[in-house]
Amino acid sequence: MQDQNYNHVDIMPESIEEPGHNEISRRVLNPAQYAAVTHGDGPVLVIAGAGSGKTRTLVYRLAYLLQQGVRPESILLLTFTRRAAQEMLHRASNISDQSCNRIVGGTFHATANILLRKYGYHIGIGSRFTIIDRADAEGIINLIKSSLGFSGAGRRFPSKRVIMNILSGSINKSKTIDDLVYEGHIHLSEFVEDIHTIRKHYEQFKIDHALMDYDDLLVYWERLLMESPEAQREICNRFEYVLVDEYQDTNLIQANIIKLLTPQHANIMVVGDDAQSIYSFRGADFYNIMRFKDQFAGTRVVTLEENYRSNQPILELANGILRNAEEKFAKNLFTSIEGGNRPRLYVANNESAEARYIAETIEQLIEQGTRPENIAVLFRSGFHSYKLELELARLDFSFEKRGGMKLTESAHIKDLLSFFRILVNAWDSLSWNRLLLHLDKVGPKTAQKISNTILAEDDPIVALASYPAGKTWKKGLTELVEILQEISTQPLTPSGIYDRVLTYYQPIFEKIYYDDYPKRSKDLEQLKNVINGYGDLQSFVDDTSLDPPESEVGPASEVEENKLILSTIHSAKGLEWDVVFILGLADGRFPHQNAVPGPQWEEERRLLYVAVTRAKKELYMTYPKELLGVDRKLQRCGMSPFLRETSAGLFEKIETQNYPGNYFNNSPPQPRSGLNKQKTASARQSFDPGMRVHHSYFGAGTVLNIPGPRRVEVAFDRHGNKILHLDYANLDVLG
Repeated sequence: MQDQNYNHVDIMPESIEEPGHNEISRRVLNPAQYAAVTHGDGPVLVIAGAGSGKTRTLVYRLAYLLQQGVRPESILLLTFTRRAAQEMLHRASNISDQSCNRIVGGTFHATANILLRKYGYHIGIGSRFTIIDRADAEGIINLIKSSLGFSGAGRRFPSKRVIMNILSGSINKSKTIDDLVYEGHIHLSEFVEDIHTIRKHYEQFKIDHALMDYDDLLVYWERLLMESPEAQREICNRFEYVLVDEYQDTNLIQANIIKLLTPQHANIMVVGDDAQSIYSFRGADFYNIMRFKDQFAGTRVVTLEENYRSNQPILELANGILRNAEEKFAKNLFTSIEGGNRPRLYVANNESAEARYIAETIEQLIEQGTRPENIAVLFRSGFHSYKLELELARLDFSFEKRGGMKLTESAHIKDLLSFFRILVNAWDSLSWNRLLLHLDKVGPKTAQKISNTILAEDDPIVALASYPAGKTWKKGLTELVEILQEISTQPLTPSGIYDRVLTYYQPIFEKIYYDDYPKRSKDLEQLKNVINGYGDLQSFVDDTSLDPPESEVGPASEVEENKLILSTIHSAKGLEWDVVFILGLADGRFPHQNAVPGPQWEEERRLLYVAVTRAKKELYMTYPKELLGVDRKLQRCGMSPFLRETSAGLFEKIETQNYPGNYFNNSPPQPRSGLNKQKTASARQSFDPGMRVHHSYFGAGTVLNIPGPRRVEVAFDRHGNKILHLDYANLDVLG
């Protein structure tokens, strides 16, 4: 797993000062911290519950080792950010009154760089290699694509970014390219062999030019320790004590490096929290921390349970969420912080009511003295906050969004919004330029020329219809004119306009965003849900335009005052706020509807635990009783099973109030829809719901639905639900 830019929050008892008297006193550490810090030789696993002072424990451990006479150069500290390592070393210096300059402290990748330059010759690696960043790596991939004839005009082929994601994912997740493609990029399965070819050329290119990317640093460090007994002996003798932060976030390569670093003395301390292992999509392996004590004989396990962040009612809920975890290190968070209200759960009628409740509660909190920057709204996926963003914009609240894009920021959403903006303002030159550039054989100069001509007329749409088109793009221009005339002259609702536009835009969308359009399609579905809430187009366009333009996310230390924080839970790990809202806690959203009991389900549980433990003083949770499905039919839903299975009384349920949503007012509740009876077909076979089929990778399954042309949703017996494109899936019908 690559080093991540986590913004760690160092949690310490506010009343404790760090003394510099060459001593480690029980006065400045709680009993569990003291036990970990003063541990002698041998392996020790520190399970640090949320907010329990893990950084403080590592800092004092460093100071303790120095005070015991351990040579600084014989200590190795591995972290996931350079800033975290620098902060720990600085604080350890202050405590011990000794310089930590000679301690090797830094990220896995930075440490690999140091060791490979000194010891790499053992496996034929020179010391003068150059490290390339992600942009350099993608540039090389692009060069190889061109040289192999895999790119060019009229060719559909995965982009350099997607190819690099697959190659890097194969290393960090310890999976084959084939597995990654079939699990997450099924529509690219026809290019599997080509991707293998590109990887071979990419590896050779780096060797020929003495280059290493970030993944190579870990791969070659592992190889050095595995393939050269002499190098392993030298490195292991150099480092008598190894300390590792955030061990739950390590991947298999990093865990193996740790094991190879300490084959004899095993003076290893790893600190982490199994309950905060939430990055499997980046390659982190939950079982690294779970099997540590089995891999290192005689491991001492120390559990930090005293929390210095949250009040007890919040911690009780966190404990309750973990209670039913299938695999865990037992822990029971507690605190000496007095008082605090029970977490509150608001059950909204629908998503609009949920957004309005959160926005109006935030308004009340600010009026009562809570500063906006001390309030955060957390959600599982970036698009879950779209309705809230519009509601906050309506109330003129400034906010910063982290993890996931705002509704109007992604390119494919901007494409669709261009149609709506032209309908309310036919002289919107930016939107015209965007639509014209979608036409085959129309470049920036031609698009600008067309735009300048039609915007000089009284009716740009009419003017476009009479524009003298070139032979190569006449057909495309005619189709654009037809859709614009249809949606501008017929009495359509906003959702009706959306349907017509999507019919036109879908093939363009799949062509432009060929690499990842299945993933981007989720955003289009969310936009459809949002627009269903509007009776007139002007209101919709106004609301989407009111999003604050300042959307760049910087380090936590640079957060502007008076800005609320909207964040995915993954981006919130390591941070804290006085007041936290968690939205979308509905069954089917949290956990995700495709999650099934097992590792994925349990990671979703841990994700909620992380969200709950971000709150210091107040915790609000919400979910809607009804969600609008992709088929535009209301679906009833209950609370997340992770809340439902907790003990009664851990949260206060707030009675539903009258926060009417825009689009449900005149729509009576409807039962869950049945199977879509629409049929679709491949070149060889028709498919309809209920049919048993077989896929070469996923195996046997049952057709559930026909979500769109040339697509079929299948529930595979072993791999869950998948949406497949029939041009690539090669499904066989079972008898």
